[in-house]
Amino acid sequence: MIQVMDLHKTFPMGGQEVTALRGVRFEIARGEVLAIVGASGAGKSTLLHIIGTLDRPTAGTVLFEGQDLFRLSDQEQAEFRNRRIGFVFQFHHLLPEFTALENTCLPAYIQNRPWVELEAEATALLNAVGLGHRLHHKPGELSGGEQQRVAVARALMQRPDLVLADEPTGNLDTHTGDELFALMRTLNRTRGISFVIVTHNEKLSAQADRIIHMEDGKITNSKAGTKTSP
Repeated sequence: MIQVMDLHKTFPMGGQEVTALRGVRFEIARGEVLAIVGASGAGKSTLLHIIGTLDRPTAGTVLFEGQDLFRLSDQEQAEFRNRRIGFVFQFHHLLPEFTALENTCLPAYIQNRPWVELEAEATALLNAVGLGHRLHHKPGELSGGEQQRVAVARALMQRPDLVLADEPTGNLDTHTGDELFALMRTLNRTRGISFVIVTHNEKLSAQADRIIHMEDGKITNSKAGTKTSP
């Protein structure tokens, strides 16, 4: 589904250039759960942002079903993200004044879809992630794990082909992190969604279909995971 082709990325910093990616190349299959691991500063988050068109590479490109994402205009990239990609970050970024249901609806609301339709779809998603009883609770009334489940439901609202998750369990305790990862594997299996997950958690990464290890902006190893079912 996705071909990452010879990505390079440099950032200006203090009058010098810092290199974040050095010729990264790999492919992501449809329906695959891919874990990206490595020390802080290895380039993992930068890579994820480029795959999701939140940033542009200095050189190289990303093909999505053969389409060069960096030949698209900024507006076309925004439309592509909204239709094809969901994002889950370490910090859930829920809007505190809105309920779980309203936060889940937000990505689709900007398309002017009827509220009744959005509410029904968001309710079904929140039920799927185990929060059917918390629809009208605001983030401050939810646990950390529940907030991340809302973030996962929000990421799925546009029925994406790919979900990019950057340290989604980083702020959760071990048990809650295990539950969230199990949820993502279940969604992968039942909905056919591809997941690319950046994580420091070796136990969780081992359950992916494939593990890519990064160091100093390069891929140093790629191996199969255990594919443990939730």
